[in-house]
Amino acid sequence: MDRKQQALDVIAKVSGKEASTLQPDMDLVADLGIDSPKALQLLVELEENLGIEISDEEAARMEKVSDILAYAEKQPA
Repeated sequence: MDRKQQALDVIAKVSGKEASTLQPDMDLVADLGIDSPKALQLLVELEENLGIEISDEEAARMEKVSDILAYAEKQPA
């Protein structure tokens, strides 16, 4: 499974949506209802599942599904 799909699966799990319904332009808060506690859960699960670290600065810039996917893809394996 590639990093993009892993990231989508984590977003789907935390948001309660089906991974197949997630679109890159969806807003994490407005469209997926990811509030502060869920955002923290999302970051922790992304870090664990992808084996990466996400800085607070990077996390603050992630507003859409596409932001997370782009970040996940550019991380070294």
